[in-house]
Amino acid sequence: MRRILSILILLAAGVANAQTRPLTLNEAIAASLRNNYDIQLSRNDSLLASLNNSYANYAFYPRLSASAGIVQNRTQQRQEFKDTVRRGNVRTTNTTASLNLNWTLFDGFRMFITRRRLNELVQLGELQIKAQVVTTVASVMQTYYDIVRQEQQLRAIEEQMTLSAERLKLAQYRFDIGVGVKPDVLQAQIDLNGQRSQALTQQTAIDKLKDQLNNLLVLPQGTAFEVADTSITFQQGLVLDSVRAGINGTNPELLLAQQNLVIADLGLQERRAERWPTVEFNSAYNFNQTKNQNVINPITQPLLNRNAGLNYGLTATVPIFNGYAARRNIQAAQLEIDYQRLQYERSLATINTSLATAYKDYDLYQRAIALEEENIKLVRENIFIARERYRLGVSTFLEMRTAEQSLAEAQNRLIQARYNTKVAEIELMRLRGDLVH
Repeated sequence: MRRILSILILLAAGVANAQTRPLTLNEAIAASLRNNYDIQLSRNDSLLASLNNSYANYAFYPRLSASAGIVQNRTQQRQEFKDTVRRGNVRTTNTTASLNLNWTLFDGFRMFITRRRLNELVQLGELQIKAQVVTTVASVMQTYYDIVRQEQQLRAIEEQMTLSAERLKLAQYRFDIGVGVKPDVLQAQIDLNGQRSQALTQQTAIDKLKDQLNNLLVLPQGTAFEVADTSITFQQGLVLDSVRAGINGTNPELLLAQQNLVIADLGLQERRAERWPTVEFNSAYNFNQTKNQNVINPITQPLLNRNAGLNYGLTATVPIFNGYAARRNIQAAQLEIDYQRLQYERSLATINTSLATAYKDYDLYQRAIALEEENIKLVRENIFIARERYRLGVSTFLEMRTAEQSLAEAQNRLIQARYNTKVAEIELMRLRGDLVH
C-alpha cells in the first residue's frame, strides 16, 4: 500500500497546474489519494492501531513504581505514669519511600492473545485504508468520466445547432425566393433557440460536476481545469467468472468482514482466559523513618525510628464466583462472532448479486454501443439525403427536421451507452478490488 500511494502521490505533483493544462485521470486519482478527507481519517485510525500495537510487547514486562512522602506533625501530648507529664508542641517528622515491582507470570495466556488481537487491528486498519481508497478512486473515476460524457453531449448539441442553423438558412432562402413558407423559418429559429438553451444547461451541468470533482480532490471550489480525455474507453471481453474468481481474497469489504471475524474470535479467547488463575511475582523495597524532636518518655519512646527492607513473593488469584460475569462475557463474545459471521455471509451474497448486476449492465451496454454506432452512420446518411432533397424541393421541412432529431436521439443513446459501460466496468473493478493494486 505504501508503494502504491507513493507512486500515485508523485503523479499528483502536476495537479497544482491543472488550471493551465488538462487534468488527466491519473492526476485526479493521485490528488484524491493525497488530499481526500475520508482517506486521511482512515489513515489516522490505522496509525492509532499501529501505535497501540507498538506497545503490545510491554504487557510482558514487569511494572515498576515508586512512591515517597514526608509528613511533619506538631502535637500536644499528655501521658500519666507515677507523675503526670505534659509536653506541648511536640514535632515529629515521618519519611517514607517505597519501590514496588509487580510482574504477571501467568494469566491464562491472555497477554499473548491480546498481542495477537492488537496486531490484527493493525491489519484491519490497513484494510480500511484500502477499502476507502478503492471507494474514493471509484467515485473520482465516475465523476471524471461523467464530465467527459457531459462534454461529449455538449459537442453533440453544438453539432445539432450547426445543423439547425443550416436548416434555418435553407428555410429562409426558400421563403425569400417564394417557394417556402414562414412557419418553416419560424420553426427552424425556435429549434435553434431551444438548442442554445440546452447548451447553457449542459454547460451548467459540467460546471457542477467539476465542483464535485474538486470536492473529491479537496481542491478549492471554483478551481478551473479541463479534463484531458475527450472519449470514454473501456476494457473489452470481461468475463463474469474471471471477475468473480477469488473475490474472497480481493474484495475490500469481504476482507474487512473476514478480519472482523478473526478479531471477534480473539476477543472470545480473551474472555475465556479470564477463567484461569492469575499468578504474579511481587517485590517491594520499603523505607520508613520517624524522627521525634523530643519525647515524653525517653526510655520507651525513641527519638529516631527507621525501618528498611526488601520483601518478595508470589500471589495467585483464582476466580471462584463473580456473579457469572465471566460466563456472560463469554456468551457476549460468542454472539459477536455469530454477528460478524452473518455480516460476512450477507456481504458475500450482496457482492455476488452486485457483480451479476454490473456484468449484465456491462454486457448490455456494450451490445447497445455496437447497435448505436451502426445507427449513427445510417442517421448521418439520412440527414445528408434529407438536406439535399429539401434543397432541391422534393421533400418537406418536416422530413429534414425529423432526420436531425433522429441524429440527436442516436447521439444521446450512444454517449449514454458508452458512459454506462464505463460505470459498469468501474463497478466490476471496485467489487473485484482491482482499481488500486
